[in-house]
Order: sequence, then structure tokens, then C-alpha cells
Amino acid sequence: MHATSRRSLAAAILLAVATAAPLLSGCSTNPATGEQSFTAFMSPEQERQVGREQDPLIKQEFGGAYDDAELAAYVTRIGNKLAATSEMPDLDFRFTVLNTPDVNAFALPGGYVYITRGLVALAENEAELAGVIAHEIGHVTARHSAERYSRGTVIGLGAAILGVLSENQAIADLANLGSQLYLKSYSRDQEFQADTLGIRYLSRAGYETGAMASFLKKLGSASRLQAEIAGGNHDPDAVDLMATHPRTVDRVQKALVAASVRPVSNPIVGRDPFLDKVDGVLFGSDPKEGMIRDRVFLHKDLNFRFEVPPNFRIYNQPDRVLAADQNGARFIFDAAPKASGQIPARYIRDSWAKGHAVRDLESITINGMNAATGWLAITANNRTTYMLRLVAIRYNADTLYRMQFLIPSWNADALNEGMRRTTYSFRRLSADEQADIRPYRVKVMRFDGTVSEQSLAGSIPFPGYELRYFRVINGLENGQQPPSGSRVKTIRPD
Repeated sequence: MHATSRRSLAAAILLAVATAAPLLSGCSTNPATGEQSFTAFMSPEQERQVGREQDPLIKQEFGGAYDDAELAAYVTRIGNKLAATSEMPDLDFRFTVLNTPDVNAFALPGGYVYITRGLVALAENEAELAGVIAHEIGHVTARHSAERYSRGTVIGLGAAILGVLSENQAIADLANLGSQLYLKSYSRDQEFQADTLGIRYLSRAGYETGAMASFLKKLGSASRLQAEIAGGNHDPDAVDLMATHPRTVDRVQKALVAASVRPVSNPIVGRDPFLDKVDGVLFGSDPKEGMIRDRVFLHKDLNFRFEVPPNFRIYNQPDRVLAADQNGARFIFDAAPKASGQIPARYIRDSWAKGHAVRDLESITINGMNAATGWLAITANNRTTYMLRLVAIRYNADTLYRMQFLIPSWNADALNEGMRRTTYSFRRLSADEQADIRPYRVKVMRFDGTVSEQSLAGSIPFPGYELRYFRVINGLENGQQPPSGSRVKTIRPD
């Protein structure tokens, strides 16, 4: 989270579709799949235009492009090598590593392919990374990304409450969690097509084609471990590769057969070149955007922290912090625009909720800071009623922070204590807390027998799960040790 404002990705997607050229009609034969594809929603020219327009918004939504020129060039070289073997070698593909810890990869229409630094940290070698990129190229050449993009613009609940409060264009994010509106799952058939095409491109480029399945197996292990670490606080609709690309190792193996490719002689695995590039990659939250530690959000530069209710998962955005549980409750934290010097209660009544009756509006004190709170009743789609709890906190003369809780009415009583605890958890950081906020990075080391696995894993920031996480990111089965003399990844603070 930072203080600059941006245009809502969801709103931008709506605008792009609404202002697109008139719809085309009919079907055409897709050069990658050989099948008839419906092209009414978006022509190839429109695909490229949409990709160009949405690329900067995607980057903003996911923390920008990761600042590592060597890694960016490495990923681009791999991507261009694979794209050159595709049925669209002349498409101007763009490959970007996004600065987010989420483990994900996706593509926009027109050849804009993204992988996250969280995914890079999880991969084991160049072939696994190439498998992910090849899969996304397959979605582009099969035009799946254009189809999903056209369908994925339905706002739903967010549209119903968008604009209910003045100066609050982000209210839709309470229901849709920002870009998750776009990152919805492909169909099983589309995933199978993308796997088949990706394996075809891997083979043509000389890579180990089994790397796609080996990475998916590791991804499953990592996802299960993260769910266990979260203690049940694991949203199955979270932005990760398991949610946006529902696949199994078995289906990838079937795609390997369907691709009908010849075994590659001396296939490229590329473990050492990959480890050279991943060494030093940022792991977890970027301190510049704030740190997520379980249910706590801390920001060193802005000097504050707060804790969300149990069973909520935090999603950090460039200019706001979102959180959600699996029962439809949503939370958003941001800085109020144009609120310098305003008394919190007056800001809620006259600016934030102007024109709406705020119930039980009262002034409060939160850890020495003047604040106020009240609530509104919101009805969506003429059937579902929500409580929208508003909290305004005067941090200093120039800054007023806001909390919003969107809670289904049937669950309001159960979450009342959690909302209260979150409200009063907001405070400034102590000197020790500020000093403790250090970024973690992937560190490549040599397993030479002089140090134990436990010693190598000891600094991984998942207390009680250090060794298991070490084994997952190094592709090791339970009880399996790295070969003596091999290079391994661990996580260490700067």
C-alpha cells in the first residue's frame, strides 16, 4: 500500500469493453488449436489494443514490474524462445515479472504474459519456469485470454454498491478484491488445450517436457502447506495458480500424450542458470508496500500496524489493504482523499457518507488518536443486506485513515467483536517493531554436509514449518535430503 491513487482495474476493464469497437460475428479457425473459435467479442487487433491499455493497470495492481533487470531479461529470453515456436511467432509478446509474493501466472489478450516473483521463487529450474510461460503462451495462441477477458467484466455485487459513498470508487473492491474480478478460472478444456500447446512449445524449444508436471506437483505441495500454515485461513478463491489454473498432474500427463511430441534429445533443464538468477529475489511482502504477517499488516515507512479478524486473509494493493473471509465479509483500509484537518465524525457525515443516513455515529479514541465510527445498511441486488461499518482515524494533521467492513447482516453479530478488535488494533509502531521489519530474500547455498537441513531452513519465516517449507521449495519429498554438494534454496532476511 502507498499513498498514490490509481484507477480501479475493475472500472478500467468495464470501460475498455464498453468502448470497444462494434462486435464482430462468426467463427474462424484458430491456427494453434485447429478448431473453430468464436471471435465475436474481440478481434486480434482489439486484443492487442486491450493488452496495451491494461498492461500498466495490471502492473499497478500487482506492485509493478519487479526491479531486477537480469531476471527480467532472463524471463524475456525464455519467453521469446518459446513464442518463436508457436503458431503466432510474429505477435509482439511481452513478458513481465510482477513484484508480488503471490504464486501466479496469467496473460492478457495480445500477448502480454505475466509471472510473479513468488512463482519464480517456487520453481526449481529453467525448464519448470519455461513450462509455466509456455502454458500462458498457449492460452494466448488459443485466444482463451480474450474469451475470459470478455466474460470477466461482470462486476456483480461491486456494481450494486459502487458509488454508494462519495469519493469511494474503491467500494467495489470490498466485494471483488480488485483484480480477482479478472483472474477467474479457465475451463477444464481450455486448461487442457493450454497444457497441450505449452508442451508442444517446450518440445520445439528443446526443454524437458516433464517439467510442467513436476512444477504442478510442487505447486500442489506448496498450496497444501500454506493452507496448513494458515490454520484454515486459506481462501480457495485466493489469487494463486491453483485457483486461476485448476489442473492436476494427471491431466498434464494426458496433455503430454495428446501433444504427440517426440522425446527431446538432451533436453534443457537449466538448474544452475536458473538458480543464478533466482538468488537474491525478494520473498514475501515488499517493505515499501507494507508487510503481511499472518493476520497483521505493518508499514514501516508510514509507521502503523493493524490486525484483521480471525479467518480473514489479507491482500495488499498499491493504495489500499483488502481482507476477506470465506463467508462474504470484506474489509478495506486506505487513506482518505482531501481530508486534511477534518474532524473524523464530521468527515464521515459530511464527506464520506454525504447524502446517506449514518447510524450510531460516535467519536472514539484509538490508541491516542481521534477517530469516529458509524454504519450504514446496504442492500445489493434487491435481496442481500449488508452492514457497512465505517471508521475514520485522524493519524496526523494531514492524514486520515479509513476502515470499512462490509458484513452480511446474518453474520454481523458474530463478527462484531472481530471488527471492534481490528478497529482498536490500529496504532503506531514501536522502535523495535520498525527495526524488525526487514525484507526476506531467496538465498542459494551449497549443501556440502557441513551444515544440516535444519540449519539451512532455520531462517525461513514460517515458525514450526521451516524444514517442510525448505523441502517444498527444493522439490524434496518428506525425509529426502538434498544430494551432497548440490545447490539449494532457502529464505533469509537481508
